[in-house]
Amino acid sequence: MQPAALKALEFDRIVEMVRGFALTPMGDERLARIAPSSDPQKVAQLLAATTETARYLASNSLFPLRATRDLPQILSALAIEGRAVEAARLLLLATFLDSVDEAKTAIRRSPGAFTLLEAATGGAASFKAETAQVREKIDESGEVVDGASPELRSIRDRLRKQRSRLRGTLESYLRGKETAKYLQDQVVTERNGRYVLVVKAEHRQSIPGIVHGASTSGASLFLEPLSTVEINNDIVALEEQESEEVRKILLSLSNTFRGRAVDLARTIDAATDLDVLQARARFSESIDGVEPALSNDGAFELQAARHPLLKNAVPVTIKVIPPATCLLVTGPNTGGKTVALKTAGLLSLMAQAGLRIPAAYGSRVPVFRSVFADIGDEQSIDANLSTFSGHIANIAAMDRALHTPALVLLDEVGSGTDPVEGGALGVAVVDHFRRRGATVVATSHYDALKSYASTTDGVACAAFGFDPDTFAPTYQLIYGSPGRSLALEIAARLGLASPIVAAARQNLSAREAQLAEHLARIDKDMRTLEHEQRLVAHEREALGAAESRMREREDELRQREETYRRRLTEELDAELRQARRQIDNVITELKTKTAAISHDAAKQAVTTGDTGAIRAEARAAVDTIVKTLTEPAARDAAKESRPESTGPALAVGDRVAVGGLGLEAVVTGIHDGTAELDVRGKRMRASVRDLRVIAGAPAVSAGSVKVHFDLQPRESSVTDLNVVGCTVDEAISRAERFLDESLLTDQRTVRLIHGYGTGQLKRALAGFLQQHPLVARFDQASPEQGGGGVTVVELKD
Repeated sequence: MQPAALKALEFDRIVEMVRGFALTPMGDERLARIAPSSDPQKVAQLLAATTETARYLASNSLFPLRATRDLPQILSALAIEGRAVEAARLLLLATFLDSVDEAKTAIRRSPGAFTLLEAATGGAASFKAETAQVREKIDESGEVVDGASPELRSIRDRLRKQRSRLRGTLESYLRGKETAKYLQDQVVTERNGRYVLVVKAEHRQSIPGIVHGASTSGASLFLEPLSTVEINNDIVALEEQESEEVRKILLSLSNTFRGRAVDLARTIDAATDLDVLQARARFSESIDGVEPALSNDGAFELQAARHPLLKNAVPVTIKVIPPATCLLVTGPNTGGKTVALKTAGLLSLMAQAGLRIPAAYGSRVPVFRSVFADIGDEQSIDANLSTFSGHIANIAAMDRALHTPALVLLDEVGSGTDPVEGGALGVAVVDHFRRRGATVVATSHYDALKSYASTTDGVACAAFGFDPDTFAPTYQLIYGSPGRSLALEIAARLGLASPIVAAARQNLSAREAQLAEHLARIDKDMRTLEHEQRLVAHEREALGAAESRMREREDELRQREETYRRRLTEELDAELRQARRQIDNVITELKTKTAAISHDAAKQAVTTGDTGAIRAEARAAVDTIVKTLTEPAARDAAKESRPESTGPALAVGDRVAVGGLGLEAVVTGIHDGTAELDVRGKRMRASVRDLRVIAGAPAVSAGSVKVHFDLQPRESSVTDLNVVGCTVDEAISRAERFLDESLLTDQRTVRLIHGYGTGQLKRALAGFLQQHPLVARFDQASPEQGGGGVTVVELKD
């Protein structure tokens, strides 16, 4: 990528913003070197990793990486063999390594697949044993504890005893009547590592001892009494032993990390990778970024793109779709042309650096090998360049360094010189880069370029709109229109004196005035056409959504009917099997009695009354079985054959049967082909087509009606529905079914979990809930229940 283009498009400011999200100094250092890649495979991997990390952070807490700014110095000290790292720094290193292990464990245990994050942390090793040793021997204040080694405990015990002995001896001088009068202050202080008394200078000889210095005025001497010299010597020696033992302990702890230098290096790299990923993901979320698709056909399309460095930026759609490879943007001054140009270039650079871009879903960009930008005033007094010559020098350099696929951005191409020659030159420059295969986005006010864009295949034109009454810019890009510059109108709006503007209008030639009038008519027609297209698109979306909901309801009804038929078939099969068993039992019993009669016939005569009785019993048993099977079927047949009402159309208060479900209900409302029903105090909705009015049916008492609901398994818990990751249509469909099921199960308060993301799901669900007839109210959940990522819904009674 060309450094001049990166600077012109302010990519360095994006880098600084991303660095602001770094958690470790190593991550910050690597992020400072972030740059766009021209390798399509690498760009795809970078974007996938950023998106996966953003998805992880949307449902989990931030990675618990804890690193001090001194961490690079600590690692440098470990690299020096034989050097003992300070106790406080070893404690900081242990804290950092433990945090890497915690982050790795959190990713592994998190629900969902995060393969790229697991791969990024796969090289991190565990240092639990080493960090446990550090915490065992170093307390939270950074001091080595007495129990770090037996030798250290022994030394410190003796040191405490000697200090106690010294303190007692010195305090005897402070309390003694014969010695206290020679002291300047009743304190014990320290000089050169020795404990001394503050003695008046004139009483130097009154207390035997060694003088270790005097005050600034010379009135006080710092004297070590002879009786404490030996004790002080012992203390100094013990302190030296203590320092040496502490050094050995720290060196031993340092060497435990040095012994795993390879594991330590891999862990540091993994932590740095993880820090870079979370910084890219958090920055992307801060600008409501989305992952753009990478096009292979050269299509460049940014839907509702926003400049990430501008507050309250107005979204603009920028597209160069093949066979077009060039886009000429025209329109009024201060209308947004240069911002659109910078947005196109900067978002391309961001995507190729692995950053998600502030645009709408459906955006797609190629992976460019080179990006060029000629934006702003290239005037340079030092280089003896005028504005025009500065632009030409820049364009010449771009032509020499061009490697396709390339993005060329030209702001006010051909400006800074005679309009006629500048327009001709602008056409030639744009056409040259287009013929070389580059994707070109240029801005201009020149009529020559407008004519070129309107008459040349492969070149699209667009203009920024404006309010027809006030001539204020709307910052909306209208495609297919050459656009007007509105120089005179804007000059008047900005306060230029009316006589000057009127004189300027008179100076326009007849041809120029005619052209301006023609462009004005085109602008008006384009605005009208665009408005009608928006209306048509809105109607198409509404019809598509209604058709989708209808198909879903039909599918759901078909599934319920199929379930009902399957269960009815199973019940009939079971009854038939039972009937066969009963008939088999009758036949078996009949055979037994027949055999008994035959046996008795050999002994005595059998009467016809006996055989008739047996046949009658068998016939009665079979008739009973047949009656059991046929009576329910007859009742069902009678129910199906009841005449439908031929009266007026379905109305509120009618009693109806819900086709296929065997339910009877009362109509409580009708809306757009859908009826709201009351089934024994439970409310549900069904299509009017699936209902039939029950004519003359008497009111059924509450105690005699038995209704069985067979609900499908719920997609989530009783009161929660998680739609994170769903499209808007999927989320609304699932929410609609969820509310129906919640009402049937007497749930009056439910929660819709949609997450934060870009906010599209939350807004779409809010619009759906606002129009839903069963919703009493809804609001954002409290912070402890999910905050802005959860919507709490209360249903009507």
